[in-house]
Amino acid sequence: MGDKTGDPILLAATVLLLFFGLVMGTSASAAIALEQFQDPYYYLKRQLLFAVVGALFLAAALKTDPQQWRKWVYPLLVLTFLLLVLVLVPWIGREVGGARRWLRLGPVSFQPAELAKFTAILYTAHSLDKRGERIEDFTFGYMPNLVVLSLFFVLLLLEPDLGTAVVLAIVVLSLLLVGGARLSHLAATGLMSLPFLYAAIEGTAYRRRRILAFLDPWGDPLDSGFQLVQSFLAFGKGGFWGLGLGEGRQKLFYLPEPHTDFIFSVIGEELGFIGATAVVVLFAVLVWRGFRISQRCREPFRRYLAFGMTLGIAAQALINMGVVLGVLPTKGLTLPFVSMGGSSLVINLMMVGVLLNLSRTQSG
Repeated sequence: MGDKTGDPILLAATVLLLFFGLVMGTSASAAIALEQFQDPYYYLKRQLLFAVVGALFLAAALKTDPQQWRKWVYPLLVLTFLLLVLVLVPWIGREVGGARRWLRLGPVSFQPAELAKFTAILYTAHSLDKRGERIEDFTFGYMPNLVVLSLFFVLLLLEPDLGTAVVLAIVVLSLLLVGGARLSHLAATGLMSLPFLYAAIEGTAYRRRRILAFLDPWGDPLDSGFQLVQSFLAFGKGGFWGLGLGEGRQKLFYLPEPHTDFIFSVIGEELGFIGATAVVVLFAVLVWRGFRISQRCREPFRRYLAFGMTLGIAAQALINMGVVLGVLPTKGLTLPFVSMGGSSLVINLMMVGVLLNLSRTQSG
């Protein structure tokens, strides 16, 4: 592994995914950007700016001693909770499409939910290492982690951002599992969360429509099933080889969010099965290297941190792909490194920076 930049294969997979995203994001967004901003490269310019910022965060994480992160756990936890509360305040949080998920920072918007994933992973890794075998004790080992997870989960549901809440829960509960938590405690947590998930879905009309559309998208192809039907059409038209870069038709005001949530559909249409498989392989390589780094870390904190960072990226990628392929209900999650989106890109690049640091300092 590289001494200065860490795992070169992990870095190469990340760079290729980012390059893939810039190319396909431009193809997917050009028509929308031209109509909205009279500039077909508007989203590309923004994404390039975010890529530069993300690269700086990656470099900073690469140079930061992982033990230093432990000193920042609680201040970062307080800051993240504060931002998640502020985003819910009507005159502070920015509402788009009925969801209040963004804070306006000058000319750009920041999504605190993305920071919440990073913070939750960092806190859980720190907590597992600090408590050690006491994690088996419900009151003093498991409960503190459950309280933090529950607070994050509730605040994310209030935005509402069920997709990020689900990813966060998957990652934290998986970390607790590998950290030695009792299966009975984890099972009880899962059962206790079911009523809240049911209320979150049943209590909002658009989520009910998404579930019904997932079960039968062709039952209402012009309304609730429109997104999935257009996604299926994109993959169907792409076939094995694809229609060619820039030649896709579903992105032309048929496929909703073609440059963000449904960019994988555009890849399937324009680059076909070959292009979609290439993206899956790159993610598989990234996840393989990430889990390998975790396995080779000698200290528990670093091992848990690498596992959580890797799973955070993997879970979001799997859910995004599952949604556009119709095997999961629509969640509103971006495809890491590939979708257009500043907050997601910056945080995910920082997470890769942490992994590169761990690969450099803890591999034998």
